[in-house]
Amino acid sequence: MHLLTSPIQPYAWGSRSSIAALQRRPAPSAGPEAELWLGAHPVAPSRLSDGTPLDVAITQHPEWLGTYTQKKFSKLPFLLKVLAADTALSIQAHPSLAQAREGFARENAGGISLLAPFRNYKDDNHKPELICALEPFEALCGFRHPETLAVLFDLLDGEPFASWAEMLRGAEPDAGLRQLFIASMGLERDVLLRAVDVVVTKSEKLRSHSPEFVKVADWIVNLANLYPSDAGVLSVLFLNYVALEPGQAIYLSAGKLHAYLKGTGIEVMANSDNVLRGGLTPKHVDVPELLRVLQFVPDDVTIMRPGGGIESAYKTEALEFELSRVVIDGAWGSSAQGPEILLSVEGDLKTEAGHVLTSGFGAFVPAGESFDLRGKGVLFRAKVPGA
Repeated sequence: MHLLTSPIQPYAWGSRSSIAALQRRPAPSAGPEAELWLGAHPVAPSRLSDGTPLDVAITQHPEWLGTYTQKKFSKLPFLLKVLAADTALSIQAHPSLAQAREGFARENAGGISLLAPFRNYKDDNHKPELICALEPFEALCGFRHPETLAVLFDLLDGEPFASWAEMLRGAEPDAGLRQLFIASMGLERDVLLRAVDVVVTKSEKLRSHSPEFVKVADWIVNLANLYPSDAGVLSVLFLNYVALEPGQAIYLSAGKLHAYLKGTGIEVMANSDNVLRGGLTPKHVDVPELLRVLQFVPDDVTIMRPGGGIESAYKTEALEFELSRVVIDGAWGSSAQGPEILLSVEGDLKTEAGHVLTSGFGAFVPAGESFDLRGKGVLFRAKVPGA
């Protein structure tokens, strides 16, 4: 087991207290701390105790991956994060594996630097992901059903919403959602501003319709103040609002439009940094490329809950990762069949070697190693499911 020192990404939307508190540092921090990365992504790898980047160490010791992972992925296939959002992230989606490979090759052929701020594809991998709440966590995830959207637009009782309701009722679900999203992204600035004003002024009408729309109305008002001329504000209406309690999780496959709104969670994903954005961000927005990867399918969000016992796994279709939550009171150990990363989120856990895995810090376990932890605490375990 190798204790890790891991980098923190200072994105503007990050919290100045959550990661600091998790690591028992003074809060507020000097600046926003958005994501703690634990893994071997070459942009920001974790480091071993001797300072070696984890991606370099794995290249030097390929046996750490184990036979299955080395043959199938040739590298650590997942990235584990602590995500701490103080305000909303961008409206976004991630490409499929085929789309990522094509887009990465296309931008390379076009001579676009990997560091260019307008680059869409930072690597050739897809990015399925799972987020598990550490504290109450709010998100938007997947398109609402067209019939629900049409009722919502009727409540707003103005343009362009009346036209959008008619559009949805006159089309097949997938086609109607595509037409709706394209129409909303293409609004002229003055039309967009009037539409946002309609939503803000009718927010009380939304509140009276259903408990969920209370939160939707609040977020629309909040985001309209932050991004007054951004079409992404209207996307809050199109997407399912999700409120996660600690321990609950959602899984996001390729092409699913989403946005994390607020809260701290443990996120695990395929080892990629490919994001196509549609708004609510000062970063690069590429709506045509986003449209290429989006799945315009009505979505019923599945919320995963931890089971009983010491270790509780969140099962998904992803081949690159499996996440589980482990509650330790005394002793717990296992054998790593493939490469694993352990992240403590509560308590102090002592290793057999006498080291201490403390809250907010992680450890890498090479394939084939057994480990034993003693103490009282909670950790998350990321591993390769087929290993």
